[in-house]
Amino acid sequence: MKLDTHARYRESHEWIRPEGDYFVVGISDHAQHSLGDIVFVDLPRIGAHFPAQASFGVVESVKAASDVYLPLEGTIIRVNEGLADHPEWINRDCYGEGWLVQLKADNPDAWDGLLSPEAYETLVGTEE
Repeated sequence: MKLDTHARYRESHEWIRPEGDYFVVGISDHAQHSLGDIVFVDLPRIGAHFPAQASFGVVESVKAASDVYLPLEGTIIRVNEGLADHPEWINRDCYGEGWLVQLKADNPDAWDGLLSPEAYETLVGTEE
């Protein structure tokens, strides 16, 4: 399992990484591997505001459809439009070209309260 050591994680397998004055959000390597081949992604509109832990989209694979949850409260400032034609980017590079949304967080300091890569690795280890 690959981890982004600059990210924080949620128990529901999303990652979030600060980049300047916004955050990038995606699903973890563990999540994409568990889902299998991703075939469709439904993302929110730019400008939509969500509370922390709210479902903001859906990732569908050949196995199942799964809601994705926002780790922090905030406003969507960009979506990865390339995923509409290339959902497989999530399988190929979930921490790079397979990111889902960019978020302007209402409370950026809440990022510190999310799971560290080490804590997430321990969580995933207990699930297997």
